[in-house]
Amino acid sequence: MKRGKRTRGQVWIETVIYTLIAFVMIGLVLSYARPKIQEIQDQAIIKQSTDMLKQIDSTLLSMGSAGNQRILEISIKKGIIKIDGEEEKIIFEMDSKSLYSEPDKEINDGSVTILTQKRADFNLVQLTLNYKNIYNLKIQGRDEIRSLSSASTPYKISILNEGIDSNGKPIMNISIS
Repeated sequence: MKRGKRTRGQVWIETVIYTLIAFVMIGLVLSYARPKIQEIQDQAIIKQSTDMLKQIDSTLLSMGSAGNQRILEISIKKGIIKIDGEEEKIIFEMDSKSLYSEPDKEINDGSVTILTQKRADFNLVQLTLNYKNIYNLKIQGRDEIRSLSSASTPYKISILNEGIDSNGKPIMNISIS
């Protein structure tokens, strides 16, 4: 009997040790894989956001004459969209583990300007549509800045062409709901 108890105890100790070794190995794999997965997810979100800004740009370009209105639905999974009626810009910003482009150098992807700024623990990625010399952007009739943060439901953006301002630029009035 003594021999049987010793064998069962030894099996129990070996089982616990092997289980602990397995947990340590899983932890090591996850500590390496999780940041890589986050980088890939961030790159996908930035790509989707670039496509979303291109869709907004395409919609603005197709607005035509005064009185035309378009409604867009946009989803923000991560980051912030700023519609800047003062500087006539639409900006998407996101903190990312991914170094999306060369730091502190602007690059263009069609009408979207991409800028990555290195920070201590993350990178700030900015995607910008600049309409300074093209449109007079207004947010619900005013020259102001409106920020849209990530949300589980899509935003509905209504864009109305209100004609030409005194500088000869089309007034694009943006309403958000």
